[in-house]
Amino acid sequence: MSMSPNAPVRVLGIAGSLRAGSYNRGTLRYAQSVAPEGLSIDIFDLKPVPLYDADLDANPPAGVKALWQAVADHHAILFVTPEYNFSMAAPMKNAIDWISRDPAKPFLGKPCAMMGASRGLLGTARAQFHLRQSLVILDMHPVNVPQVYIGSAPDKFDKDSNLTDQASKDFIAQLLVALRDWTRKIG
Repeated sequence: MSMSPNAPVRVLGIAGSLRAGSYNRGTLRYAQSVAPEGLSIDIFDLKPVPLYDADLDANPPAGVKALWQAVADHHAILFVTPEYNFSMAAPMKNAIDWISRDPAKPFLGKPCAMMGASRGLLGTARAQFHLRQSLVILDMHPVNVPQVYIGSAPDKFDKDSNLTDQASKDFIAQLLVALRDWTRKIG
């Protein structure tokens, strides 16, 4: 059943970088600050989530339980991933692995979107391709367009990791509207 056309959409934002001054954390903070009407973004910090260990499945650590609850409490997920070695960063993959182990499976059918920033010219195109592949097995439903790849990130952020590039800001605004509308349609 779809949400009503004007229902408020709660989005969980997850940045796949743990570094305080990361471009991706800055990108997520920017998205949170410009969320369109009818959409809000809560940011989840992955630092308390340990490396996935199947031995912990029966009694997951508090950080994992908090991640599971946050996924369950939100209508959609916004993944913001850096690109390391042509793929998503380890914290992002680790979060996906833990999310997939939640016995309640609140991610099934959940709308999502992705974006990211990287020093490379292609931004996070390859990382997002791999992230999209991982989300398919979770039966999550990503927004297809627009795609937000912020390349040459050092030139597009200030010294405090605040996004300064207008074209990137415009694409993020479009992505957030698309995520809101997609969530209302399939949520």
